[in-house]
Amino acid sequence: MVKRVEQDSRRFKEIVRGHIRRELRKYVTRGELIGRKGKNLVTIPLPQIDIPRFRYGTRQAGGVGQGDGEPGTPIGSDQRQPGRGHGAGELPGEHVLEVDLELEELAKILGEELELPRIEPRGNKTLSVEKERYTGIHRAGPESLRHFKRTFREALKRQIATGTYDPSRPVVVPIRADKRYRSWRPILRPQANAVIVYMMDVSGSMGHEQKEIVRIESFWIDTWLRSQYRQLETVYIVHDAAAKEVDQHTFFHIRESGGTKISSAYELANKIIDERFPPADWNVYLFHFSDGDNWGGDDTRRCLRLLAEELLPKANLFCYGQVRSAYGSGQFIKDLRGRFRNEDKVVLSEIDSRDEIYDSIKAFLGKGK
Repeated sequence: MVKRVEQDSRRFKEIVRGHIRRELRKYVTRGELIGRKGKNLVTIPLPQIDIPRFRYGTRQAGGVGQGDGEPGTPIGSDQRQPGRGHGAGELPGEHVLEVDLELEELAKILGEELELPRIEPRGNKTLSVEKERYTGIHRAGPESLRHFKRTFREALKRQIATGTYDPSRPVVVPIRADKRYRSWRPILRPQANAVIVYMMDVSGSMGHEQKEIVRIESFWIDTWLRSQYRQLETVYIVHDAAAKEVDQHTFFHIRESGGTKISSAYELANKIIDERFPPADWNVYLFHFSDGDNWGGDDTRRCLRLLAEELLPKANLFCYGQVRSAYGSGQFIKDLRGRFRNEDKVVLSEIDSRDEIYDSIKAFLGKGK
């Protein structure tokens, strides 16, 4: 029978999951979960969960049916004025409860609420990895792999055959010759692998709020894709008039200025894919975030050509998120929409504020590619 504490623990987890589902849009649009993220866990702040119960008040403290009142006096109101101190209080305040949730569980909730289809790796884009599989029984081996049932059976057979087994006192004592051990052999199993290439415009028109939107959205994209692939690599590229590969911390905190040449990011991404992540072995995801401003029509035409001829044939998905900026023209998404209107691999999203991150994630990941 399941212990009471296990029942309570399971019920508490169900309450927590229900709260996260109800408040998922709020969690998605706020960046606090990223700061609370560990290696495999994320800390979720929740309001204190209290079980409803009756409380006895102080006698003769006033209230309905106690003492005289004046017409118009609010029932049960506190006559003290807000903002005036009254000394130390005796009642508990409101608390926030923090619970740890596995990233895999968070991804599951995200997928259910956004109705995200599970990703099917395209073609044979897998790598073979070596796994151990138990395939038989040997007479020799380490004690950690000793097969208890086989050992007991061999000892029992030996004692019965030699006449030393006493049914009235069924004691079976294995000796060295009775011991049996599991054996294994390495086998090759296909394992899907994926790489995410994040590209972000860091020119002067991209401010702190635009970068924060990118940071929050990329966290949720990572969380979902890591639940779909055993191995996930991440590449970060920043660009203004030139592009360069950086680490994750630099990607989200770098401050640049100057003009914008988007083709520099696409050229670098194409070079990295060819050199380190050949499409024959990797599922490739491209995410580009910008305010839509580009250096000129010639560079935009170069971007469209790079996408059509180089990047799209190698990628599972190309997602472009245009973050609204007071200084960006917003033209680039119009150019993409005009060129790739019927291209299934291209997903475009306009992100005017944090409130639209939720819908942007659903648009990017909703095709299950």
